[in-house]
Amino acid sequence: MDEQIVETLPWYSLDNFSPSTLQGYTWEFGLALYALTLIPLFFIVRWVWKYYKNQKLPIAFTKSQVISNPLNAVRLLPDILMILIVALVIVALARPQKSNEKQIQWTEGIDIMLVIDISQSMQIEDFVPNRLEAAKNVAKEFIDGRLQDRIGIVIFSGDAYSLSPLTTDYDLLKTYIDDINFEMIENRGTAIGSALAVATNRMTEMESKSKVCILLSDGDNTAGNIDPITAAKLAAAYSIKTYTIAIGKEGKVPFGKDFFGRPRMVENTMDETTLREIAKIGGGEFFRALDNEALENIFGLIDKYEKAEIQETKYKDTTDFYRNYLMWALVLLLLWMFLKSTFISNVLQD
Repeated sequence: MDEQIVETLPWYSLDNFSPSTLQGYTWEFGLALYALTLIPLFFIVRWVWKYYKNQKLPIAFTKSQVISNPLNAVRLLPDILMILIVALVIVALARPQKSNEKQIQWTEGIDIMLVIDISQSMQIEDFVPNRLEAAKNVAKEFIDGRLQDRIGIVIFSGDAYSLSPLTTDYDLLKTYIDDINFEMIENRGTAIGSALAVATNRMTEMESKSKVCILLSDGDNTAGNIDPITAAKLAAAYSIKTYTIAIGKEGKVPFGKDFFGRPRMVENTMDETTLREIAKIGGGEFFRALDNEALENIFGLIDKYEKAEIQETKYKDTTDFYRNYLMWALVLLLLWMFLKSTFISNVLQD
């Protein structure tokens, strides 16, 4: 919720004329302000006309009688006051305003479960620095791009483990992701079916109109006691949309160092069939990531696909400030009338 507070000033405060105050206004009739440029021109023409008119008066003075006195400048005081009065009236007509705005945003949010493979093959270095670290980095970037979505994390290798329940504490989630390592689960292998089952179990605990599972793995299902296709059908039965990402290249890939410190190349294969079928059953999409950039783009696509609608309500309360400038104009008008209708007027004219 964003709220802007309107600061009000008493009409007699000189801060009404400060640049920061004037720049902070919105003007209902801003074009009227251009009339300010005509005021000096009008009074210059008027003074020139009066000067030449006075030159024609049949009055003669000797040079000794003409005395230059700085106090003669007070003759200009009524005209200066009238300039200020007209300027203040123009400013008031332009109708300076400030708005007290309140903006409320809300979204229903989406439940998202990140299911991340931490099997030993995720140490392969065809990604920088390796597959798991690349997956962790894009997962954190994905979390940063979400708004009011509940996100949870499941990790798996030979077994599946719920690392974090669904939560909106994104800082905590990123801390959990930073701590993910290959030693968190002892059993070796890749239990894709078990991981999907754990994710489904976590998501059925929450009531949400939209539930999404993002499964990231680099291998075939080689462990666990639940078949991946059965687990995918169970997730679909609970209206969970499943995206699957196959991470890694096929063929010779770097995995550790040999005796001489050179990259050790190993043969890598991947059967995409199961992951494709899981995505199809879950109503999502299957993706294949061959490098860091491709993985980032995939998460970027999923981020765009699964955006909750953000609803917005705005309130606007407008305060007018033209009265401040009319009050000043009235005070100066009274002073001008005082100067023009008392003995001071004679002093100013003589």
